[in-house]
Amino acid sequence: MTQIIDGKKISGEIKDEIREQVEALAKEGKEVCLAVIQVGNNPASTVYVRNKKHACAYVGIKSLALELPEETTQEELLDKIRELNEDPKVNGILVQLPLPAHMDEDAVIAAISPWKDVDGFHPVSVGALSIGQEGFISCTPFGIIQLLKRSGIEMDGKHCVIMGRSNIVGKPMAQLMLRENATVTIVHSHTPNIRELTRQADILVAAIGKTKFVTEEYVKEGAVVIDVGINRDENGKLCGDVDFEQVAEKTSAITPVPGGVGPMTIAMLMYNCLEAYRRQNS
Repeated sequence: MTQIIDGKKISGEIKDEIREQVEALAKEGKEVCLAVIQVGNNPASTVYVRNKKHACAYVGIKSLALELPEETTQEELLDKIRELNEDPKVNGILVQLPLPAHMDEDAVIAAISPWKDVDGFHPVSVGALSIGQEGFISCTPFGIIQLLKRSGIEMDGKHCVIMGRSNIVGKPMAQLMLRENATVTIVHSHTPNIRELTRQADILVAAIGKTKFVTEEYVKEGAVVIDVGINRDENGKLCGDVDFEQVAEKTSAITPVPGGVGPMTIAMLMYNCLEAYRRQNS
């Protein structure tokens, strides 16, 4: 019988664990603070920022919301980041992406202090992950590892195939799987034999942003399938990169969309905020 991996339940458990630890700090008069910067009023970004505020409120982390107008210059944004970098009361800094077209996302991410980079996007964080040193880990792949571990799914010695090579999911996911002693293959838009490779996967991670692209033909019998995609089907219904109805019966375990990977991203952001506080105060 297929195991449906419940990301909502597992993320709730992680947030409850964080809440207990934040409450313990509060009893000592200590406060964890996350600053979230949003430039412009992109509707999707507004939803994500609101969800992060709700998560902060739930676990007891102070949320400092900075909503800047679309016409904010890059230099003004960098000045604000520098100000937050220097504020000892701010433990984590998150700039909601995407940014307006007139801004250089790489320059903005690089301006955030690596000590406060709770998104795990800074080059220092990426490099630390690559060579196995301590640093912040990108929240979505970090959440996937927690999903697998807390669902009792073994990664050691397994063949993990990752569909997608983005800096946010694909590449860090590969590094994390290597840490867990998995054998890793990455396939992408220039891979000629994608289906042949995905059918070899014990664990298949789909992160390509294509609605229901992964059908049963891409999946080995008994594989674990992790769906990172967030798309809309022809009826406007939320769905992933995996055709869940087709694929689920063939798998040993699978994440649904919604309710799989999505809730884990914000849970791990809360984890990174608490970890940032600890590192800054150790």
